[in-house]
Amino acid sequence: QVQLVESGGGLVQPGGSLRLSCATSRSIFSFVTMGWFRQAPGKERELVSEIIIRGGIPNYADSVKGRFTISRDYPQNTVFLQMNSLKPEDTAVYYCAAGVRGDGTFDYWGQGTQVTVSS
Repeated sequence: QVQLVESGGGLVQPGGSLRLSCATSRSIFSFVTMGWFRQAPGKERELVSEIIIRGGIPNYADSVKGRFTISRDYPQNTVFLQMNSLKPEDTAVYYCAAGVRGDGTFDYWGQGTQVTVSS
């Protein structure tokens, strides 16, 4: 049973920063891709960022390019999402996900962590 556990969410003022963590119950190299999604109230879930584990190649949604950075740490088996210059529209529940096929689909999901950007 694969477990993904997110942490690091919270309340932050506009312009602030947060770092989300996603700890996995197995080696991150057992996955082809890991990513972060978010879902705001009344909106569909959207892909924020993903990373190809071998090689560390990242991909970002246009709305977060230049502000968010995804990274992975092998000894810790953790994927991070550094979020800077946060905006109110970044408010959402953020989910970590992992895929084993590398075809854009994700097989495992975390429980989500709330990020609220508000003054």
